[in-house]
Amino acid sequence: MGADLGPVVQSALLRAELVRLRKKSGLTQEQVARSLEWSPSKLIRVEGGHSAITKVDLDALLDKYGVPAEPDASRARLQQLNRGARSTGWWDAYSKEVGAPYLKYVGYEAGASAIRQFPGTVIPGLLQTQPYASALTTSAIEAVDVGPVVRLRMQRQQELAKRDDPPRQQYVLDEASIRRHVGAGTDPGIMPAQLRHIADTAATDDLVSVRLIPFTKGAYGLSGAFTLLEFEADLLDLVYLDPGQAELAIIATESDRVSDYASTFEALLDLALPENESIEFIRAAAEEML
Repeated sequence: MGADLGPVVQSALLRAELVRLRKKSGLTQEQVARSLEWSPSKLIRVEGGHSAITKVDLDALLDKYGVPAEPDASRARLQQLNRGARSTGWWDAYSKEVGAPYLKYVGYEAGASAIRQFPGTVIPGLLQTQPYASALTTSAIEAVDVGPVVRLRMQRQQELAKRDDPPRQQYVLDEASIRRHVGAGTDPGIMPAQLRHIADTAATDDLVSVRLIPFTKGAYGLSGAFTLLEFEADLLDLVYLDPGQAELAIIATESDRVSDYASTFEALLDLALPENESIEFIRAAAEEML
């Protein structure tokens, strides 16, 4: 498993495998805990991702589940995942300025294989230019807090681009997001440059798709901003709901909730212009702002 998936995804993969092994062995959490002389709450915390797993504890669990000792490939892979899970994510450097729920999402995003997003009435963070991000963030929070938020947004883009297998990205934009002249009061060139950046990226990057829903489609059951993340490995897809306040953000993996938002995204795609028309539309909007 590639180390560039990051500690959050590696931890989730490890814990999912430990749960699978326990269930395959026909054991309950209480039975496993009792046999290892652990409290049940310890195993609950381990499987739930609320407690780190030491090498000794991991070996004890793998012995209990009958995973052969090294050099067995399965045990070696799980030990590698555990080492990765215990490492520090680059996003931890922002923990004093940015809320924990959002940083947890960033950790999942760092290891995703596909990102699908409806960003509401703003430009997606992974497509924002630095001037747009600064102007947008300044209007939303105290100016003293803008720096770390914008740097985090830019670093998200950079870190995903460094990966051996960058994720596929698919966005559906509402026309409102490209018509709002963000930064017009300080630099009228910010928004046209932002729109050209989106159009150029969508036109040249095979991993990025941008579709736009024009005003002419009328009301279409406007949804709040949401992001769907998919993973290559045996890890559940998730949906991230951003209410505009990081401390209230929700990360959900329940299959019915994820499927509901996946269906919503497909419905939005049905309303959106084809990609080539969307790119032309965005370029035209940029020209109208000059």
